[in-house]
Amino acid sequence: MGRVAGGLVEVVVGAVALSAGAGIAVPHLTRAGLSATGAWATLAVLAGLALLASGTRRLSEPLRWWGRLPTAVAVVAGAAVLLLTLGPAVAATTVPRTLLAPTTPADRGLTFEEVTFATDDGVALSGWYLPSTNGAAVALLHGAGSTRTSVLDEAVVLARHGYGVLLFDARGHGRSEGRAMAYGWNGDADTMAAVTFLTGRPDVQADRIGVVGLSMGGEQAIGALAADPRIRAAVAEGATGRTAADNAWFSEVYERRGSAQEMIDRLRFTFVDLLTEAPRPPSLRESAAAAAPRPILLIAAGEVPDEQHAAAYIRSGSPASVEVWVVAGARHTGGLATAPSEWRTRVTAFLDGALPPPA
Repeated sequence: MGRVAGGLVEVVVGAVALSAGAGIAVPHLTRAGLSATGAWATLAVLAGLALLASGTRRLSEPLRWWGRLPTAVAVVAGAAVLLLTLGPAVAATTVPRTLLAPTTPADRGLTFEEVTFATDDGVALSGWYLPSTNGAAVALLHGAGSTRTSVLDEAVVLARHGYGVLLFDARGHGRSEGRAMAYGWNGDADTMAAVTFLTGRPDVQADRIGVVGLSMGGEQAIGALAADPRIRAAVAEGATGRTAADNAWFSEVYERRGSAQEMIDRLRFTFVDLLTEAPRPPSLRESAAAAAPRPILLIAAGEVPDEQHAAAYIRSGSPASVEVWVVAGARHTGGLATAPSEWRTRVTAFLDGALPPPA
């Protein structure tokens, strides 16, 4: 192998090692602490940097001095693109397991049951069920990298209003089996299994089931509403996107910078497709349109402009069935903490209207 060809191989292998290593090392070291996985991923990052340096040197040596800087710039630019696309794709498909916190509904004075139920593809999901007193129920979905305990505050509000609440760990999170996926592409299967569990409960009327989700869980709630006609309504807080198509508003809002981001996103989700067996879902805008006329309440953080842009874009798919509430002063998924009385009133009123008792 010639010097130039060898240098090119080193650059490509180095860029891949750097990107994949970073995609594994960053979430594992920040969430799971020091571990064998985090350690070898860090070594991959260091090896990738060494290969990039060596490959760049080998590519540059045959060139005159004026050709060396453009070569180095091209290598750095290519590695940066891969780091911004392959890195997040690897991170999204190799999510470290998040452990369940010790707090339970009993600590909030609520009666609950430990439950387990299975998806159609054979994954056992673990959760808590708070019985219904009004005949209606909701599946409550948490965000990526967390567990059912992260939505316990929302569960308390809903349960005290009379709703049955099924809080469960998404696959690969908490005590649930399976492989985690940060974009929630298995959300339809997981949520449909939760709905099947709720329809089998004697305290729940099968035509009075909704879904409430935060962050990734909000995106899963919208997708599940479109996929499962048994779900009558969805509340989604902090939902932004889980496919490249969800970010089609970037170029309109951010112009050239937005167009560049859309291209990066298309490449990123191409890598995600290659790295997971989960089926790529429709865009949230498409799902909102497909779910109509069943209603969706989108809750966006007042301190996160992109959430507001994303909510407006999702709503444009079905303006008649999608309502948007921007919580002034709130950060991501901070609606209940920022405006507890209004969150309680808006969400329960929305669900009461969408899941009415028999006439």
